[in-house]
Amino acid sequence: MSTNPPSLRVSELAYAYPDGTQALFGVDLTIERGERVALLGPNGAGKTTLVMHLNGILTGGHGSVEVAGLPVRKNTLGEIRRRVGLVFQDPDDQLFMPTVREDVAFGPANLGVRGPELELRVREALDRVGLPDVIDRPPHHLSFGQRRRVAVATVLAMRPEILVLDEPSSNLDPASRRELAEILRSLDVTVLMVTHDLPYALELCERSLILSGGVIAADAPTRDILADPDLLAAHRLELPYGFAVAERSH
Repeated sequence: MSTNPPSLRVSELAYAYPDGTQALFGVDLTIERGERVALLGPNGAGKTTLVMHLNGILTGGHGSVEVAGLPVRKNTLGEIRRRVGLVFQDPDDQLFMPTVREDVAFGPANLGVRGPELELRVREALDRVGLPDVIDRPPHHLSFGQRRRVAVATVLAMRPEILVLDEPSSNLDPASRRELAEILRSLDVTVLMVTHDLPYALELCERSLILSGGVIAADAPTRDILADPDLLAAHRLELPYGFAVAERSH
């Protein structure tokens, strides 16, 4: 058994917005190093609020969040944001430099990485997403699927502890969806994937959590969750028409 602390530990996390809306009511979850976990749930369940606590965009609620043993606090935010790589749903929220090289270099350069080490990080990250040849191109000249992969590279260049992906398969054509899945499977990094795409969760994540009404309503192997129609219906989750999941035989 590894002695390393888990990649993510959330304990009794509760949060209310300034207008009084209570978004989280006591979330407990642990994700071990190297796990790939899907976070499922209906709109308004608190998924975005939870994700914004993981890198300190939101703080001050009740409870605690630790990333690889480091508590998320005001005085740790610099290191926490290096460890938690957020990949937004819209890559254009993440890509804003004139070239792909500058976009991928932006995070590590901010950490003080320079010279050959910075170039190595950029090339390594683009290799990992299968796009070494676009390094000098403007991001807006790339396809949507390529831009999403470059957005992943911008985060990998920071060498994060955990990669948090918001709806990674949304708006991708089938080929781009498959390419991204192959990349995510090949990464030796912990992954938390927020998604409504239940087949994608099954393809990529052994384990899934359902966040519903601000609490973790289920935590089980993805196949078991998707094979339980009553559980899915109770939390407004639906498989695509004709997509059937057999429960694992015990």
